Order: sequence, then structure tokens, then C-alpha cells
Amino acid sequence: MRIVLVGPPGAGKGTQAAFLAKNLDIPHISTGDLFRANISQGTELGLKAKAYMDAGDLVPDEVTIGMAKDRMEQADAVNGFLLDGFPRNVAQAEALDVVLKAEDMQLDAVLDLEVPEDEVVKRIAGRRICRNDSSHVFHVTYNAPETEGVCDVCGGELFQRDDDSEETVRRRLEVYHTQTEPIIDYFRAQNLVKTISALGKVDEVTARSMAALNKQDEK
Repeated sequence: MRIVLVGPPGAGKGTQAAFLAKNLDIPHISTGDLFRANISQGTELGLKAKAYMDAGDLVPDEVTIGMAKDRMEQADAVNGFLLDGFPRNVAQAEALDVVLKAEDMQLDAVLDLEVPEDEVVKRIAGRRICRNDSSHVFHVTYNAPETEGVCDVCGGELFQRDDDSEETVRRRLEVYHTQTEPIIDYFRAQNLVKTISALGKVDEVTARSMAALNKQDEK
């Protein structure tokens, strides 16, 4: 299957992408991984991306699209893939359609993970990270430490990242609504969108997504 995963920050896209890719036996292709791989391997596209990033500029769509195209053409993606973080805007969505059409391929579904905005803010703004080890992550509501402000694992100080402040989260949501959300209507016009509630436990959201994809297969 060829799937695009979309949703606001805090919807759990990365977690769901990993589970869905494993269940469907297809590669999980994330924008972050594409950039890291191309930059670390010193590819032409990676060098271009790094130049823009080092200058503090946004990486142009054509560079991102080129990276995604190269990745989708690799051998492990011949039977499908799950795109996470791409396309990020309508221009990228249109470019994706052009790439797929040129390869005589098409998308099977676009999974739209839906989360109320207040829940997104609550999820992200409540995160606390250990200063000693960033893999130790807690949440003031969902996974509170035994002692407020202290890591249960190593006793380090817990803090809120600047990116996780409510003000920053709401700015990120505004960018999502302005730039990325329009791709949902773009793909809905192609009858590809499956809207999934991203509330509840991780396995519950995965089950809803798999059920929606199975119904897609039955058509």
C-alpha cells in the first residue's frame, strides 16, 4: 500500500507511522529521516539542503520532493510505503501526484489523524524532559514523575523545552492549519482521505487506522 499520514503536531504521527509500517510491511519514510540520510551521505540533494539550513533558510520544495522521489524508488518501497511529513503543502502534494503518475503508481489512502487543538496543546505543553538523558520523557498529566520536577530514572532535573511551550505549540498549529491542512481537501477530492480519531491509547488508534485501510482494500 502507498499511504500518506497527516495530522497536527502532537497527533502521534511518528508513533503511528512506525506501528503501521510494521503491520503493513512497508518502509516508513519521514521527512526528518530523508534530510538526515541525505546530509550524512553527502548526496547532491543533501548538500543543497544543508546549505539552506546552515543559512537559516527553509529548504525549497524541489529539494524535498527530489529526496522523497529518490527514496520511493528504492527497492524496499516497490510494494508500497508510508509517507510521514511529506507532502507538507499543496505544491508538494501536486508534485507527489506527478511523480507517482510518471511511475504508473497511485496512492491508496491518506490517513488524517484528528486531534482537538486543546488536546494537542495539553499533550505537548505537558511534556517534561530529563536534563541528564533526553530519552527520559515524562508528562505532567499522562506520565507524571513520582516527585515533581525530578526524573524517576536517574534523579535528574526535568524541564520543558522551549519548543514545547504553549505559545510555541499554538504557533506550530497555526502553521499546520495554514500550510499543511489544505492537502487534506486536495486529497479528499480524490476520495483518498480516511479521518481517524487519534484520541485514546496507541494500539487503539493503530486498530482504527488498520480498519480504515482494510475497508479501503475491500473497495
